[in-house]
Amino acid sequence: MEVTPIFWIVFFALVIILLVLDLFVFHKKNEAIGVKSALKWSAFWIGLAMLFNLGVWKVLGPVKGLEFFTAYLLEESLSIDNLFVFIMIFSFFKIEPKYQHGVLFWGIIGAIIFRAIFIFAGVALISKFAWIMYVFGAFLLYTGIKMIVKKDDDEFNPENNIIIKAFKKVFPVTTDMSQPKFFIRENGKKVATTFFIALLFIEMSDVLFAVDSVPAVLSVSKDVFIVYTSNIFAILGLRSLYFALSGIMPYFHYLKYALAGILSFIGVKMCVNELIHDGLLSDFFKIGNFTSLGVIVAFLLMSIIASLIWKKK
Repeated sequence: MEVTPIFWIVFFALVIILLVLDLFVFHKKNEAIGVKSALKWSAFWIGLAMLFNLGVWKVLGPVKGLEFFTAYLLEESLSIDNLFVFIMIFSFFKIEPKYQHGVLFWGIIGAIIFRAIFIFAGVALISKFAWIMYVFGAFLLYTGIKMIVKKDDDEFNPENNIIIKAFKKVFPVTTDMSQPKFFIRENGKKVATTFFIALLFIEMSDVLFAVDSVPAVLSVSKDVFIVYTSNIFAILGLRSLYFALSGIMPYFHYLKYALAGILSFIGVKMCVNELIHDGLLSDFFKIGNFTSLGVIVAFLLMSIIASLIWKKK
């Protein structure tokens, strides 16, 4: 069965309803989200994604259902790396926990827009230039290796970011954090607050994250509907996952090696499968989505077990 416009309408209507309920009903007050509440919300978002996955399986068939599940799990696992960045951003700008949910909410809105641009552009490039798969594969392999050799103690300072510096030159920024707003009036002049700078940096980090994650998900499926919906469902649950894991993530210090392994594997998969498609390699070496799913789960489990056994000093 083909994906018709009604599929997109239903999906976007669902996303809009969920976002409106999230901001104006369930989290209309500025309050810190506890681990217990965050775990419940994480279960809700994951359960919702699985219900959508079941609908995809029933309507579009088991192949598309498997593609969605694999893409969702891949995107969710790679999102863990982004959570570390969120922790550092909020810590650096001293954003109180009760205000973090609001900043992340608007970060999600930006991510929904940017992901659409990246995914549609990626699919268009692949359909026009098949060799771009080799470029994506090599880039993911390079990124995976870079993650392994990168030092954990690299200095993190958003103030040194060239975009942040450029923004501050053209728009006044205040250090007043008494009001949890992105823009306020100070001496009769409209100025940006630290909350907006933190949001700006979160948006930039998501764009950089999408450069890795979107090509990786395109290795699972080239169906725009599957790739985009799996991305958005993973992003929607990212805030709850952040609050659920922010207190314990430092203990899982081997996760970065799992993510590096996943990116490297996906990079190899893209290159190998493209060589098979071009008739340069036997079908025997083809890496399917079942294999990808198993490798992703194995990497994550091994990293968590290793983190629990060998504690970081």
